[in-house]
Amino acid sequence: MKVIVEKEFWELFPQAQISIMVAKGLDNSVDESKDTYFKSLLNKGSKRAETFIEDDTFTQNIVIQEWRNAFSKFRTKKGARSSIEALLKRVSQGREFNPINPLVDLYNSVSLSHAVPCGGEDMAKIQGDLHLGKAEGGEAFFPLGAETNAPALPGEIIYYDDEGAVCRCFNWREAQRTMLTEGTTDAVLVIEAINEDQAKRAQVAMNELKSLVEDYFGVKGEITNLTINQPSVEM
Repeated sequence: MKVIVEKEFWELFPQAQISIMVAKGLDNSVDESKDTYFKSLLNKGSKRAETFIEDDTFTQNIVIQEWRNAFSKFRTKKGARSSIEALLKRVSQGREFNPINPLVDLYNSVSLSHAVPCGGEDMAKIQGDLHLGKAEGGEAFFPLGAETNAPALPGEIIYYDDEGAVCRCFNWREAQRTMLTEGTTDAVLVIEAINEDQAKRAQVAMNELKSLVEDYFGVKGEITNLTINQPSVEM
């Protein structure tokens, strides 16, 4: 199984870096006695995120502008926003974050701390290779809780496999089919960057996530930074 970033993606984002970490042999089951640990991580991440929201006009903050500009370069569903914008918006509104499951809580805490989009997929549920590129249009997509298909748009930037779309508009929305659950044992975690400054933060963030995964799960993650010069990795 490979993660492959297609050339059409690099044509839009030549400075991008897609950081990948594979972690295998996990026990992602929820132990509610650990909620205080994850709640503390999320609270710390939320506090660190405040440094990226310096302008009172939310949309004028650099992180928000960078990702909105990125989304303007390809076709999107109306209202689609980067996953980090959604997290920072909650911080700006003073809303709290509650534990979901260990892997999601760990990557959300890191995402908040470094203002970079993070995501993750259950490797056992990915069919064939995992690609990041432009959609042909019509790739099947069922988001969490949906009973009807919401297929990808032609030209949309998506993660996809042999069965359809895995995430639409980078990490804007995830398919229920491949999402991380309590039953996940092998996971691929992703941190996205579209310019040099973001790439530096993403590398720090991924190393922090690696340490958190090792400390909590007792397993070592393997990190690869995909760039225009190294566009794929075998997992």
